[in-house]
Amino acid sequence: MQINMTGHHVDITDPLRDYVHTKMDKVIRHFDNLIDVHCILTVEKLQHKAEATLRLAGDTLHAAAVEEDMYAAIDAMTDRLDRQVRRHKDKLTDHHNGAGRPRNA
Repeated sequence: MQINMTGHHVDITDPLRDYVHTKMDKVIRHFDNLIDVHCILTVEKLQHKAEATLRLAGDTLHAAAVEEDMYAAIDAMTDRLDRQVRRHKDKLTDHHNGAGRPRNA
């Protein structure tokens, strides 16, 4: 899986890049059919915004977070993505064991 990072009005430093990679490892651990991730980090006045678009096989997930600190925005964004990935994985899993069998057979 490939993680692309873009910065608008902010330089993507190595510690910031490493922090995003470690946080995205949590998302990757829950679902292994990821194609790629595009992360955009933006600074506008006093607001730090982190956005990510996650491409899955047959679907696309998007999450964004705005905080006063860039690291807090990355944390919130990855938490939202993690929740979406787990929900997507649950939708793919068949939870109806024996749904086709008759009751009194």
